Amino acid sequence: MGNEDAVFYSRVLTELTLSFHIIYATIGVGVPLMIMIAQWVGIKKNDEHYILLARRWARGFVITVAVGVVTGTAIGLQLSLLWPNFMELAGNVIALPLFMETFAFFFEAIFLGIYLYTWDRFENQKKHLLLLVPVAIGASFSAVFITIVNAFMNAPRGFDLVNGELVNINPIIAMFNPAMPTKVAHVVITAYMTSAFILAAIAAFRLLKGSNHIYHKKALHLTMKLGLVFAIASAIIGDFSGKYLAEYQPEKLAAAEWHFETKEGAELLLLGVLKDGEPKYAIKVPFGLSILAHNNPKAEVIGLDQFPVDEQPPLYIHYLFNIMVFIGMWMVLLAAWYLIGMRRGWKNVRTNWFRWLIVLGGPLVVLAIESGWWLAEVGRQPWILRHIMRVDEAATTSGQVDVMLMLFALLYLILGIGSVVVLRRMFKRNPVERELEERHMEKGGDVQ
Repeated sequence: MGNEDAVFYSRVLTELTLSFHIIYATIGVGVPLMIMIAQWVGIKKNDEHYILLARRWARGFVITVAVGVVTGTAIGLQLSLLWPNFMELAGNVIALPLFMETFAFFFEAIFLGIYLYTWDRFENQKKHLLLLVPVAIGASFSAVFITIVNAFMNAPRGFDLVNGELVNINPIIAMFNPAMPTKVAHVVITAYMTSAFILAAIAAFRLLKGSNHIYHKKALHLTMKLGLVFAIASAIIGDFSGKYLAEYQPEKLAAAEWHFETKEGAELLLLGVLKDGEPKYAIKVPFGLSILAHNNPKAEVIGLDQFPVDEQPPLYIHYLFNIMVFIGMWMVLLAAWYLIGMRRGWKNVRTNWFRWLIVLGGPLVVLAIESGWWLAEVGRQPWILRHIMRVDEAATTSGQVDVMLMLFALLYLILGIGSVVVLRRMFKRNPVERELEERHMEKGGDVQ
């Protein structure tokens, strides 16, 4: 295997690992907050259904955490094995956020274990709820610290480059680089949004399959409400991300928008295809790109003509950008439609076809998350450390990467199928109706 093959397989394996891990990592960040909100609502309303909702979500969450640990470990391993030159150059700089990410995870895991173990040992649910606060904080800060590493790769700061080595390292400046605020905010908020819509899809699916229990209706209403809030927040943060790109990574914005020539009053291109290097069939929004980049319809936006061809990102990231944006817009519309319809008594939001739209929203938001990460990573190309080290300079020269790719692909296949099977069996063998009846028998109360 030549060096080019080693680089190719290293890229494929890293992309495969990140694509698989991001599903479990996103759930791992977002679901703890959903659990905490459900339990808080249950306490506030004295509603057993929301309490049980938190309990059942927490059980399923443990499975996704276990898989996320394995895939997260794989990423750490692959950083050293596949990208040794990058780790040799930048390892000292990113060591602190990597350590902090591990610390945040263990912080979360410890309190999650205590939370699950002590579920029936607290007479006061409010005290039990407090255990979820460090779980949610730990989960979110795991995302914060690992995203800081990615932000550093896009906007390297906090060192001097002397003879090809990073010296005089200031890890705090490196962590608080210009890319950090928008990247961290976008990752965390979209994780909340994605988790909410996945849980909404599950609740809608249960309603479609004949379990017309009020428990599922409450779950659906709560998660759609949360999904709408975080979807709107994601759109706002996405606008800030566009302005960051215009200032710090204009080549990435230009490639994502097929903006080939620097000009004032730049139009925004949506959809379309490239034919002979020219956008065709695109929806053109006059002055849209200038507004997105600078909040000024007459502002100049830098085009790809200002960058050498070998430093331009692949133009297919335009499709990734469109997938992410249009799914986000659709989910805002769907959630708003549902909530307004429920408030005004529209019958269509209770129909099976509308619930199927909500179910479809689950895989759609996962696709949006994947597209967003592919856009972030591919849009940085050809750099692994922007303007300092290229991807082909960072990769291993080992001839065994293709074997590693097959082994890890098999591992992810087993983990993916296994987690789905375990989760299905867990909830199928212990349906909501039975668990509510058992809790009713225990308490001697009336649980509808």
